[in-house]
Amino acid sequence: MGNDAAVPYEEHHYSKWALVTTQEGDNLVVEVVNHVKNNTTIHWHGIRQLQGGWSDGPAYITQCLIQTGQKFVYNFTVSGQRGTLFWHAHLSWIRATVYGPLIIVPKSNVPYPFGKLYEEVPIIFGEWWNADPEAVISQALQTGASPNVSDAYTINGLPGPLYNCSSKDAFKLKVKPNKTYLLRLINAAMNDELFFSIANHTITVVEVDAVYVKPFDTDILLITPGQTTNVLLKTKPNFPTANFFLSAPPYATGQGTFDNSTVAGILEYELPNFSSLNSTSTNNLPFQTGVTSS
Repeated sequence: MGNDAAVPYEEHHYSKWALVTTQEGDNLVVEVVNHVKNNTTIHWHGIRQLQGGWSDGPAYITQCLIQTGQKFVYNFTVSGQRGTLFWHAHLSWIRATVYGPLIIVPKSNVPYPFGKLYEEVPIIFGEWWNADPEAVISQALQTGASPNVSDAYTINGLPGPLYNCSSKDAFKLKVKPNKTYLLRLINAAMNDELFFSIANHTITVVEVDAVYVKPFDTDILLITPGQTTNVLLKTKPNFPTANFFLSAPPYATGQGTFDNSTVAGILEYELPNFSSLNSTSTNNLPFQTGVTSS
């Protein structure tokens, strides 16, 4: 990977998945070794494969499957794009659990158009499956019924305190007062639209699917499956002596089943030399207006 540019993030912000970071204009070379039992491929979701279509990743279309124990080298140029995308497995429902961020930073000496940032944080919405997702979709195809839903939504792999038995398994975003954070939001859930919000905070949308947009403020952001969105979070000017829920419930109007539950993480303000709010109960944390747990 040429000119690999580092994106600042801390361990408590992100774990479990491989973070791929590159720079606009770079030639990206990724060797994928398949250590799982399923044969699959990797798709670079949202990348404009200009003269690089053989590295796009759709199984049986641009390449054969990567067999278990085998490897494949993807080689393509990131041209005319900067922002947040993601990679995922591209066969059947294997993508339900095999995915990660693909972050493209601007060329050297090219600043972001939205000012100086204190920190950048990847946030991936996913799903927790007790069943094998491949068995779930196989059963649905055999019966003609809607596939069973996942057991929970996740934020960076953690279901959060609103689900049974996962009160301690919550993503925590630790922030400082009067700072600007870039949240790189990725919806890797299979089929559900999610509505992201942070209680008592406003976010500013600045980029969608690796394309800058005219900034606008919002309290609640709709993010669809496979979509990526960058938002600015400007923290409160003073230490608020409180934690806040960041949450993402789904919504659907059509027929069929969906996981009508809410994943939640915790926005925690830090202040040097002051005691942490880690012991704060999550029972009374504020939700964003109009967002409730199920």
